[in-house]
Amino acid sequence: MNKYEIMFIVRPDMEEAEIKKTAETMKKVLTGAKAKILEEKSMGQKELAYEIKKFNTGYYYLFIVEASKEAEEEFNRVARINENLLRHLIVKVED
Repeated sequence: MNKYEIMFIVRPDMEEAEIKKTAETMKKVLTGAKAKILEEKSMGQKELAYEIKKFNTGYYYLFIVEASKEAEEEFNRVARINENLLRHLIVKVED
């Protein structure tokens, strides 16, 4: 199992419940692939460095997880498909 930091940005034009549901969906992708979530952080709405898909802000989420390569690949696949996400980044943490 490798340790990863996963950050993603959710579109700001949705209702709060929908934003939380999107974050929960992404969390379920990880737990469904047998990843262990060590830390979960909602960083709130922040201004983007540059415009993405005509949005200047987004809701940031950070997960620190222990996961297999397959779980990381599944999250990456689903994040690319999910239209509610503006961007995502997966970084492998070296201990």
